[in-house]
Amino acid sequence: MQTFYTVRSGDTVYEISRRWGIPADSIIAANNLRAPYTVYIGQQLSIPPGVDILRVRQGDSVYRISQFYKVPSSVIVEANQLQPPYAIQIGQLLKVPPGVPYYIVQPGDTLYQLAGRFNVITNGEPNHELIRIVNQLPSSQLFPGMKLMIPYAPPGGQGRIAYISDRGGNYDVWLYNPRTGENVQLTSGLGDSFSRPEWSPNSKRIAFVGKNRIIYVIEVATGSIAQIDQLGDEVEFKLDWSPDSTQIAYTKQGHMILYNVLSHQAQSIQQPDSTDVQWFPSGMELLFQAPDESEISQLYRINTDGTGKQQITSNTEGRLNNAQLSPDGSFVLYTTPGVSISIIYTVELSTGNVFEVKGGPLAKNYFPEWSPDSLKIAYSATALEDRGYFSQVRTVGRRGEEDRIWAISNCFASPVTWSTDGTKIAYLSGCREQEFAREMWAIDLHRPVPIRLIEGVNIHSLQWSPTLIMDVSQNTYTNTTYKVRFQYPSNWRKVNEERYEGADGFFQISAISAGENLNEVCHGEAFHQLMPYGSMPRILKARIQNQEACYIFPSADQPAEMLNQSALIVRYPTPINIQGETYNYFILWADQPHLKEIASSLIFL
Repeated sequence: MQTFYTVRSGDTVYEISRRWGIPADSIIAANNLRAPYTVYIGQQLSIPPGVDILRVRQGDSVYRISQFYKVPSSVIVEANQLQPPYAIQIGQLLKVPPGVPYYIVQPGDTLYQLAGRFNVITNGEPNHELIRIVNQLPSSQLFPGMKLMIPYAPPGGQGRIAYISDRGGNYDVWLYNPRTGENVQLTSGLGDSFSRPEWSPNSKRIAFVGKNRIIYVIEVATGSIAQIDQLGDEVEFKLDWSPDSTQIAYTKQGHMILYNVLSHQAQSIQQPDSTDVQWFPSGMELLFQAPDESEISQLYRINTDGTGKQQITSNTEGRLNNAQLSPDGSFVLYTTPGVSISIIYTVELSTGNVFEVKGGPLAKNYFPEWSPDSLKIAYSATALEDRGYFSQVRTVGRRGEEDRIWAISNCFASPVTWSTDGTKIAYLSGCREQEFAREMWAIDLHRPVPIRLIEGVNIHSLQWSPTLIMDVSQNTYTNTTYKVRFQYPSNWRKVNEERYEGADGFFQISAISAGENLNEVCHGEAFHQLMPYGSMPRILKARIQNQEACYIFPSADQPAEMLNQSALIVRYPTPINIQGETYNYFILWADQPHLKEIASSLIFL
């Protein structure tokens, strides 16, 4: 549940953010505050997770700490289960939450308004029904003074998040659906604590190293699982899929192995002590780490037939770890020299230029991951080791520029992963001291409020699927004229090139050649003189494929012959031309129950 702080005299958003080490933008987004972000005494603010641990110093007391943090003493007492007379010891780690896990209803509040204000939003629409269900309310009616728990809602979005957890009793691969919040178990007792899921580029398969170091491949659509190989006593192992999703590269006993999961044939390239083997986007070259003639760690590239080996780096110092090629093959990153100190560097392959990422305050920077567009790196930076360890979830440009903190995890280090469209980052938190994480969170870089996806189970690693997950109950619709692709129920049948219908719904597409103001376009469609959406349709702003968009939902008096029609209007990334006319917007009509499901799979060609 979300945590609420009550604004006191002298508070500002920036003062509150400093107190708990939270990016101010997160507090602003968590409460949908408008510039100049003024807050008033007595206002309740949802506070994202921050640095909520304090080490007790000489002269501290529960009362003095509560006065400094401007929270009731009872909040500190309850969080630490202190007993009268509430004595605390020098050096003790004390939890200082920013508030209470409930919101007190104010006059005029409605569930719909609260869902919008505090980001209880799924697929772009306030999920007010979730608040009602969580609080076991018999109706939507609210009364001033009621204490409401405000939950986190599945945020929506494309793809699935694969993760390793023992939530079923054993370590296994699970899938989280950000559109519904559903968790699906893919394996049964095959994983291990070191397992990491690796999606194929087409998101049809997941490879992982499991129990007894056996390499498994899962067919996501059918659930079938194949054993590929068994690794030996290698200290490190990494799996990487070929660009066409047919081969897996890994190292074993001084060889780089390229295993074809379709033909079950394997190719071997001898390279002693090699690690981190992975494919260039061409599918014709490999990247790997290995020692040079002086036993110094270097990065190399080599043709997949074992010829043309070239040294990339000119390292003279420590080990190069976690080598990772950017998706476009233009940069490679690595960390060095080890665990206690870990600095991220990038190499521009066309020039050989090396860039250092300044990173976090302790020089402990872990789990770097390239964004899908190869322009940024997300990573975890350990901070505040004197307060029980926290890590900052950060992004940085590929040349070390624009380093920014987005969120705080209470883990020593937090694995991170980019969403399918590159607009979100999922990460792990919920650690006790240096144990495994028990929470999964996600943050939208356009609306930087952390949203908890999973809690209460051990989670070890995670990876967001690179593309949409094909549903066997769905067909794929592609229209090259309107430059779109999306999925629709497989039982619907074609009426014409732009319309499909079924017993339970329909869709139809077109394009709009209106001006630059999307609000005017949406209003014009919603309030058309023929009233296709009734007299009082709702317009909701959204972003689809990182493009400006709006949904139009009908009012109760919509004519029955409109078949519950709703609409989605999206600005094209680049205007399209049809028969000599330019169109700025794509429009999708569908029955209301199916509109957002179809929209979640929309891709511009």
